Amino acid sequence: MIRFLNLILFILMFTGSIFAQKLLAPANGIYAGIFPDMGNTEDSLTTGRIQEYLSITGAEPLWVCFSDSWFYGIKFPKDKAEAVAGFNSIPYIRIMPRSDWGTGRPDPIYGLDKIAAGDFDKDLIRWAKDAKKFGKPILVEFAPEVNGNWFPWSGIFNEEDYADLYVEAHRHVVELMRDAGADNLTWMYHVNAVSEPNADWNRIGSYYPGDDYIDWLGMSVYGSQKKGWPWTAFYPIFSNAYRELERLSKSKPIAVAEFGVVEDAESGSKSEWIRDAFETVLSGKFPRLKAISYWHSSFDNADGTISNMRVDSSPEVLRVYNEYINRDVFKAKARFR
Repeated sequence: MIRFLNLILFILMFTGSIFAQKLLAPANGIYAGIFPDMGNTEDSLTTGRIQEYLSITGAEPLWVCFSDSWFYGIKFPKDKAEAVAGFNSIPYIRIMPRSDWGTGRPDPIYGLDKIAAGDFDKDLIRWAKDAKKFGKPILVEFAPEVNGNWFPWSGIFNEEDYADLYVEAHRHVVELMRDAGADNLTWMYHVNAVSEPNADWNRIGSYYPGDDYIDWLGMSVYGSQKKGWPWTAFYPIFSNAYRELERLSKSKPIAVAEFGVVEDAESGSKSEWIRDAFETVLSGKFPRLKAISYWHSSFDNADGTISNMRVDSSPEVLRVYNEYINRDVFKAKARFR
């Protein structure tokens, strides 16, 4: 009996069922995740929406991404995580410290000064313990795209020395959850590829918590997000951000945590934009790039227009996307420690 139990324990350790919790870079190839269309709230996760993506692409995403806003309090999204795990994918949870959809100002409840001061420690510890109880690897990020100008934690809406406060709050959340035993969390530092505003104080590296707190470096790379906006190619946006992240840490793997573009035939070709993105990723010029994740979504704009970034926005777009996403290089097996 003892020998049998030891054998089972060895198998579990080898396969990553227990102990192996942190997501490492793949030994070969590139991970491919997805944000399956979850509407304007970015968190309407259902098994049907995940299955729809699988059905139209034939791809099996390594991770499935969704937002965890604090509109109704700080609670681990157990049901959504379990739905993702049901597809043998890793939940990628975007922790969004906001109490409403307000823009242009710091959040009135979840200011990073209060987070850093420990005002929400009790709830965050419970979140971490529930994440640990979930029992499977989770990819997670805290307050992403801080160098943009659209979230309440964006540097532009806060005090002059805000970068230091962001680092303090980010470190506090990571330390708190580690101390609570949530060693199944892999932490992504996720920035926008283009800093808005493009100022020295708002650089990608300004907000970095440090290698001791982060496991992956990630970026969002978007083309036009609305019809009529300026059309820009993937390569120049990505390559500049990649070099910045590369300088930021000498060892962390890099991910395109989000990328996408809308249908806007008058401005440019969406299928060619996607082809350029994949060709850039596969060019061999960016050896530390180890994961990509497309923003497969359609959402409403305030003026009543719709931004369609879905991979099936046209037959040609779907054909090009499927041509690349089903290549063996994007079927890399998850590796843990």
